[in-house]
Amino acid sequence: MNGPPAALAARHGLTECGTRPGLAEYVRQLWGRRHFVLGFSRAQLHAQYSHARLGQWWQVATPLLNAAVFYLIFGKLVGTGKGVPDFVPFLVTGVFVFAFTQSSVLGGTRSISGNLRLVQSVHFPRASLPISLCLTQLQQMLYSMAVLVAIVLAWGERPCWAWLLALPALLLQYVFTTGLALVTARLGSRVPDLAQLMPFVLRTWMYGSGVMYSIDRLTAGGRAPGAVRWLLEVNPAAIHIDLMRFALIDSFRASGHLPSHVWAWAVGWAVLVGVGGFVFFWKAEERYGRG
Repeated sequence: MNGPPAALAARHGLTECGTRPGLAEYVRQLWGRRHFVLGFSRAQLHAQYSHARLGQWWQVATPLLNAAVFYLIFGKLVGTGKGVPDFVPFLVTGVFVFAFTQSSVLGGTRSISGNLRLVQSVHFPRASLPISLCLTQLQQMLYSMAVLVAIVLAWGERPCWAWLLALPALLLQYVFTTGLALVTARLGSRVPDLAQLMPFVLRTWMYGSGVMYSIDRLTAGGRAPGAVRWLLEVNPAAIHIDLMRFALIDSFRASGHLPSHVWAWAVGWAVLVGVGGFVFFWKAEERYGRG
């Protein structure tokens, strides 16, 4: 057993524990843990309401109650629904779509710090945690989509080919949201107080994303500076909401509220934040769980 420890380790095929693998190798390891990611995601989904009497029914009841509150406050008391055709489907779509992003980002912030025992005791790609959490929220969003379709049908909409656009819209939102959750997971692992701050940040983002009002009507007639209108229009949350409204609501398609470049913005945000967030998270892989 002569020679330096590093040479002996290399000779016997041993590697240093806890080091960050290359990006390609990290992706390969993550793909190898895909069954763990899916299983962990399903376990979180079932555990989420396991102590409630209604159980998994809360997956449907929660977004419905949120939509009812927003309708009462903004639709009736504030009056943001005036002049907006099919305001109930318009509002419910905005609430459900933004809730998907909101829940994923909030969960991502706590995905590392809230699972420290697992991170410190088992070796696996840490990106598995925020990704599995986003898959949990995607499954919950699919439940919400079933409710959303029922509401749209109840308000007189009829299925058409445009409804198929909801699938790529949801896929682009998932990629964007997962990238953002990876960013907040890394930041939240180093700054625990971020979990307390994020609800305020997300609430502000929601108010600027046209969830309960029409951005076009708000900024029509030069009532908002050009820079403000541009920022509202390229806001990724507003883009995802508009894409889903365009797919499901006939009056929204007929109004021409969706410029042709919105799909390009959605793809751009998904690539930028999805890929960038993954790389940003990977760069700190060896530091998660080390205090």
